[in-house]
Amino acid sequence: MDNNFDWNQDKLHEECGVFGVYGTTDAAAFTALGLHALQHRGQEAAGIVAFDDEKFRAHKALGLVGTTFGEAAVIERLKGKIAIGHNRYSTSGEPSLRNVQPFYGDMDFGGFAVAHNGNLTNAQHLRKELVKKGCLFQSSGDSEVILHLVAISQEKDISKRIIDAAKQIMGGFALVIATKDSLVGIRDPHGIRPLVLGKIGNAHILASETCALDIIGAEFIRDIEPGEMVTINDDGVESLKPLKKVDPRPCIFEYVYFARPDSIMAGKSVYEVRKNIGAELAKESPVEGADLIVPVPDSGVPSAIGYAQESGLPFELGIIRNHYIGRTFIEPTDQIRHLGVKLKHNANRKFIEGKKVVLVDDSIVRGTTSKKIVEMVRAAGAKEVHMRISSPAIRYSCFYGIDTPTTEELLAHNASIEEIRQYIKADSLEYISIDGLYRALGEEGRNNERPQYEDACFTGDYPVELVDHNNKEK
Repeated sequence: MDNNFDWNQDKLHEECGVFGVYGTTDAAAFTALGLHALQHRGQEAAGIVAFDDEKFRAHKALGLVGTTFGEAAVIERLKGKIAIGHNRYSTSGEPSLRNVQPFYGDMDFGGFAVAHNGNLTNAQHLRKELVKKGCLFQSSGDSEVILHLVAISQEKDISKRIIDAAKQIMGGFALVIATKDSLVGIRDPHGIRPLVLGKIGNAHILASETCALDIIGAEFIRDIEPGEMVTINDDGVESLKPLKKVDPRPCIFEYVYFARPDSIMAGKSVYEVRKNIGAELAKESPVEGADLIVPVPDSGVPSAIGYAQESGLPFELGIIRNHYIGRTFIEPTDQIRHLGVKLKHNANRKFIEGKKVVLVDDSIVRGTTSKKIVEMVRAAGAKEVHMRISSPAIRYSCFYGIDTPTTEELLAHNASIEEIRQYIKADSLEYISIDGLYRALGEEGRNNERPQYEDACFTGDYPVELVDHNNKEK
């Protein structure tokens, strides 16, 4: 086993989740609960900014939501009927308190706070231009660019300033913004990053996923549309379409892995889509003579259920996950290091021994995790181990808000499926096809002329120009 093997290093991570409330005195408490439901989207840091009719107050910290907002005194201090919150993974900017969102600034029209889910593909370009104009940056991430664009806008009206800023940024983004009298939400023109609108009593909610509405008992109203800006205040909800109209292309990987299975995205149950993916995978890549279907927990479970139901084979939890371990915490000798694989996953030997096992997982990134899982299942006595992946091979990096390794680090970028099979030492390896993935979402297949989803990590088809990346390449 690698000396410093970290299971989290071999998975893709979302950049963050956002949540906003307007119209209740419990705004900060609702926001903390919403962030708790969105914890899967970012576990590095959390923050809330609230406005109490007189003053903006903030609390931000590195760590999980429960740790950051677990004390009643913290929420009590964040009074007011407006609040926005953010969970963070660092794709842009190193992990430090200065990069924790929401970002706040005092402007000539009053306080302004913004939380951003996604990644801007022209952030470095804009940052250089803003620095030339005298802007001073306090963080190393891309989201602070939005704050400065609003600050220097020549527009007088706050909404027009926000639109002015939104028209200059590129990439995948969902923004929630708090001013002294409104909550604003904006979604990028392609709708790459998700954002939904909800309501509880007289209060309105903006959130990355519907599961964050469920936790506070809020009613789901609708998805914020691609390129839409909603402004929520005492007059209700105002909708504008200020951004350039393009074909919608929401991120397909939300359905494969990122979103919580109990969320609804664009009217589709994420859990149901994942089961459909498994069923399509079973049709495309059956395993003759297989004895049972085993998910790689937890993300492989829904697709494994779908595979089992379609194939008519038993579904068993042949691998048990320990939910209470993060990084390997004790590595004094080679003997102890080799036990590290069992800190997070352990084979359920009784159901595996002597069997022809089909393992179902959501993705292969660097391949180190898949290799160790296959080794572990073989060591538990499996006769054969066949790997089935419920996404196409990840061959390209994402630049729209997913924390992916560089393209060169992605195993499938330089290796064939047969070479990957040999590396992970499986008896067979198959991925779902790109058309199979689209069929699981209710499409006939991928429309290569006008793709229905953003799927660049599989296809290399980037819908938004990669300004910073291309400049760096040059």
